[in-house]
Amino acid sequence: QVQLVESGGGLVQAGGSLRLSCAASGRNFSMYTVGWFRQAPVKERELVAAATWSGSSTFYADSVKGRFTISRDNAKNTVYLHMNSLKPEDTGVYYCAAVFLGIVIPPGPSAYDHWGQGTQVTVSS
Repeated sequence: QVQLVESGGGLVQAGGSLRLSCAASGRNFSMYTVGWFRQAPVKERELVAAATWSGSSTFYADSVKGRFTISRDNAKNTVYLHMNSLKPEDTGVYYCAAVFLGIVIPPGPSAYDHWGQGTQVTVSS
Protein backbone atom coordinates (compact mmCIF):
# COMPACT_ATOMS: atom_id res chain seq x y z
CA GLN A 1 0.00 0.00 0.00
CA VAL A 2 1.40 3.38 -0.99
CA GLN A 3 1.19 6.63 0.91
CA LEU A 4 1.21 9.99 -0.85
CA VAL A 5 2.14 13.42 0.50
CA GLU A 6 1.69 16.60 -1.55
CA SER A 7 3.62 19.82 -1.17
CA GLY A 8 4.41 22.98 -3.09
CA GLY A 9 1.11 24.83 -3.03
CA GLY A 10 0.75 28.47 -2.15
CA LEU A 11 -0.49 31.89 -3.19
CA VAL A 12 0.72 33.18 -6.56
CA GLN A 13 -0.12 35.94 -9.00
CA ALA A 14 -1.84 35.18 -12.28
CA GLY A 15 0.76 34.29 -14.87
CA GLY A 16 3.08 32.83 -12.28
CA SER A 17 4.33 29.29 -11.80
CA LEU A 18 4.36 26.60 -9.14
CA ARG A 19 5.74 23.10 -8.90
CA LEU A 20 3.72 20.64 -6.87
CA SER A 21 5.37 17.51 -5.52
CA CYS A 22 3.84 14.18 -4.57
CA ALA A 23 6.18 12.03 -2.52
CA ALA A 24 5.29 8.35 -2.44
CA SER A 25 6.27 5.57 -0.08
CA GLY A 26 5.82 1.90 -0.81
CA ARG A 27 7.06 -0.66 -3.29
CA ASN A 28 6.35 -0.94 -7.01
CA PHE A 29 5.25 2.65 -7.39
CA SER A 30 6.41 2.66 -11.00
CA MET A 31 3.53 0.28 -11.72
CA TYR A 32 0.92 2.82 -10.57
CA THR A 33 -0.97 5.27 -12.67
CA VAL A 34 -0.76 8.61 -10.87
CA GLY A 35 -3.07 11.56 -11.35
CA TRP A 36 -3.39 15.12 -10.12
CA PHE A 37 -6.94 16.19 -9.24
CA ARG A 38 -8.22 19.67 -8.52
CA GLN A 39 -11.05 20.41 -6.11
CA ALA A 40 -12.41 23.93 -6.50
CA PRO A 41 -15.21 25.35 -4.34
CA VAL A 42 -18.66 24.06 -5.37
CA LYS A 43 -17.11 22.19 -8.30
CA GLU A 44 -16.60 18.52 -9.02
CA ARG A 45 -13.19 17.05 -8.36
CA GLU A 46 -11.46 17.13 -11.74
CA LEU A 47 -8.57 15.17 -13.19
CA VAL A 48 -6.03 17.76 -14.27
CA ALA A 49 -3.11 15.59 -15.35
CA ALA A 50 -2.12 11.95 -15.11
CA ALA A 51 0.58 9.54 -16.17
CA THR A 52 0.93 5.79 -16.42
CA TRP A 53 4.33 5.31 -14.83
CA SER A 54 4.71 1.86 -16.35
CA GLY A 55 3.53 2.87 -19.82
CA SER A 56 4.78 6.46 -20.01
CA SER A 57 1.41 7.73 -21.26
CA THR A 58 0.08 11.09 -20.14
CA PHE A 59 -3.22 12.93 -19.97
CA TYR A 60 -4.01 16.62 -19.58
CA ALA A 61 -7.35 18.31 -19.15
CA ASP A 62 -8.15 20.76 -21.93
CA SER A 63 -8.12 23.62 -19.45
CA VAL A 64 -4.45 23.06 -18.56
CA LYS A 65 -3.04 21.63 -21.77
CA GLY A 66 0.10 23.48 -22.78
CA ARG A 67 0.48 25.04 -19.33
CA PHE A 68 0.90 22.09 -16.95
CA THR A 69 3.38 19.24 -17.18
CA ILE A 70 3.41 16.03 -15.17
CA SER A 71 6.75 14.32 -14.58
CA ARG A 72 8.42 11.94 -12.18
CA ASP A 73 11.72 11.17 -10.53
CA ASN A 74 11.89 7.44 -9.99
CA ALA A 75 14.98 7.66 -7.79
CA LYS A 76 13.09 9.93 -5.39
CA ASN A 77 9.74 8.13 -5.78
CA THR A 78 8.18 11.50 -6.52
CA VAL A 79 5.79 12.83 -9.14
CA TYR A 80 5.63 16.52 -10.00
CA LEU A 81 3.09 18.86 -11.51
CA HIS A 82 4.75 21.85 -13.15
CA MET A 83 2.19 24.63 -13.40
CA ASN A 84 2.91 27.60 -15.66
CA SER A 85 0.88 30.62 -16.76
CA LEU A 86 -1.45 30.16 -13.82
CA LYS A 87 -4.97 31.57 -13.97
CA PRO A 88 -7.42 32.38 -11.17
CA GLU A 89 -9.58 29.46 -12.30
CA ASP A 90 -6.69 27.14 -11.43
CA THR A 91 -7.39 27.87 -7.76
CA GLY A 92 -8.27 24.85 -5.66
CA VAL A 93 -6.96 22.03 -3.55
CA TYR A 94 -4.71 19.75 -5.57
CA TYR A 95 -4.54 16.07 -4.73
CA CYS A 96 -2.32 13.36 -6.07
CA ALA A 97 -3.84 9.92 -6.42
CA ALA A 98 -2.70 6.52 -7.62
CA VAL A 99 -4.11 3.22 -8.85
CA PHE A 100 -2.15 0.02 -9.34
CA LEU A 101 -1.47 -1.21 -12.88
CA GLY A 102 -3.35 1.52 -14.66
CA ILE A 103 -2.77 1.01 -18.38
CA VAL A 104 -5.52 3.27 -19.65
CA ILE A 105 -5.71 6.44 -17.56
CA PRO A 106 -9.08 6.55 -15.75
CA PRO A 107 -10.69 10.00 -15.67
CA GLY A 108 -12.82 9.64 -12.55
CA PRO A 109 -11.65 9.93 -8.95
CA SER A 110 -13.44 6.74 -7.92
CA ALA A 111 -10.95 4.69 -9.93
CA TYR A 112 -8.03 5.80 -7.77
CA ASP A 113 -7.34 3.90 -4.57
CA HIS A 114 -4.63 5.96 -2.89
CA TRP A 115 -4.87 9.66 -2.11
CA GLY A 116 -2.76 12.36 -0.57
CA GLN A 117 -4.18 15.00 1.76
CA GLY A 118 -4.01 17.82 -0.77
CA THR A 119 -2.20 21.11 -1.12
CA GLN A 120 -3.89 24.48 -1.60
CA VAL A 121 -3.16 26.54 -4.71
CA THR A 122 -4.55 30.07 -4.84
CA VAL A 123 -4.05 32.26 -7.91
CA SER A 124 -4.82 35.95 -7.60
CA SER A 125 -5.45 38.38 -10.44
